[in-house]
Amino acid sequence: MAGSRFLALLFPADCAICGTPLHTTSAVPLCPDCLTPSEPFAAEHCCARCRTPFLNSSPLDDQGLCSLCRLGLTEFDWSWSYALYEGRLRQLIHLFKYGRMRPLARVLGSWLANAYPRLEQFDAIVPLPLHWWKRMRRGFNQSDLLARELSCRVGVPVLNAARRCRRTATQASLTPAQRRDNVQGAFDVPAPARIRGLSLLLVDDVITTGSTVNACAKALKQAGAARVCVLTVARAGRQTDARLLSLSGKSKVGGGVTA
Repeated sequence: MAGSRFLALLFPADCAICGTPLHTTSAVPLCPDCLTPSEPFAAEHCCARCRTPFLNSSPLDDQGLCSLCRLGLTEFDWSWSYALYEGRLRQLIHLFKYGRMRPLARVLGSWLANAYPRLEQFDAIVPLPLHWWKRMRRGFNQSDLLARELSCRVGVPVLNAARRCRRTATQASLTPAQRRDNVQGAFDVPAPARIRGLSLLLVDDVITTGSTVNACAKALKQAGAARVCVLTVARAGRQTDARLLSLSGKSKVGGGVTA
């Protein structure tokens, strides 16, 4: 199995996304068109803090904040993403994570760097951690690979400060409320002194409801981080405010979530 995958990488017949015949060998068996950068994230209506896009401006207040950010349920300070999680970018991320096409980290990392907030200052880049069991099965943590690619491009060091201390179900199959409960208390920080007073940039591949990055940001702040922001390659599309409110639960005591 491993040998056939290796040969497929060395001698690809067709593009792994569109099926176009390939004429050169590459560690990334994709045609130039499928490797063309996606359209950068842009939304006429989105939360000024968590960057959740909306169909119209009605969910936003005068400061441009969504309901969850107004309620104080967002644990991280700001969020940015390169593009929407759709079309070719969605396929590329799936090949990267589930197809174990690790060389795609360089491509996606370069796009991630395009979304990096150049006017902000961070002391360290923190990859969103995987539970050791999932990392062993996958063979790598995609967020760690992306963080290292970003680090090379922006000159901010990578710090594996957080740990996934509890194995959780895959978020993709869960409802928003289930996502919140699934990751509650799933992260901790083994060495709080390493991040005390630091400004951190938490990196992941995709943000959907934001429950996972929010839970990790909460753990980092409780350990003493002064500031935690989030940067992802992609983010889910436009939401309705009612759907976001369903994430908030009964109160902030449950761990807080975000869009």
